[in-house]
Amino acid sequence: MNWIDIGHIDDIPLRGARVVKTQAGCVAVFRTDTAEVFAVSDACPHRGGPLSEGIVHGHKVTCPLHNWVFDLKTGAAQGADTGHVATYPLRVEAGRILMDAAALTRRSAA
Repeated sequence: MNWIDIGHIDDIPLRGARVVKTQAGCVAVFRTDTAEVFAVSDACPHRGGPLSEGIVHGHKVTCPLHNWVFDLKTGAAQGADTGHVATYPLRVEAGRILMDAAALTRRSAA
């Protein structure tokens, strides 16, 4: 894997998100209330809502437009909703968030 530094974990508030612009489109990087980090495509498949502006709860995010809920680990829609968002591998080293750049190149542009 080709890891790139995308920022410090403290740059993302607990239960918050930041957007990373990539060649594959915008990626939302989330920090849970337990300081775990996850990265998914920033666009909801339903209406393109910005997931980075959604509500983070546990390991899920709720789309701000139509309340679709996505699992941050798998990218799968929860409940009666169907759909999926791309997920991207992350790791944290010495407080720095690293994203797998190779995973970004395997995705098509958003």
